Amino acid sequence: MSTAEKKTPRPIPRVNTYMDTKPFWEAARNGKLVIQYCKDTNQPQFFPRPVSMANGKRNLEWREVSGRGHVYSYSNHFNAWPGHEDRTPYMVALVELEEGVRMLCNICNVKAEDVKIDMPVKVCWEKLSDDINYPCFEPA
Repeated sequence: MSTAEKKTPRPIPRVNTYMDTKPFWEAARNGKLVIQYCKDTNQPQFFPRPVSMANGKRNLEWREVSGRGHVYSYSNHFNAWPGHEDRTPYMVALVELEEGVRMLCNICNVKAEDVKIDMPVKVCWEKLSDDINYPCFEPA
């Protein structure tokens, strides 16, 4: 097999023990989207962190969220990074969930020209391995 024929495998997210992302990936494996909430202030936060953005305390919990939101911003990518060569072009978006946090993600199951700012979306899942379901969004 020549160098040109070798395919770079898609990177698989790793569970981060410092940030304790295990609850996120366990929920995702079961088709549920969860985010952290500060138990003292009831403020949601995403991406996972070891402390609350609201007060700096470690009093956090994971809660299932609706998985619904809207496109806040997006970009159509034509140059693939390693492991994504067969996915171009692909849509990357900042989706604002109903709960108020924003997630950087892919938009799937829609033509690039149909993606619009404020377009309603819902979570869908891309199975990357037996243990990893990756959250994406599609038109709602």
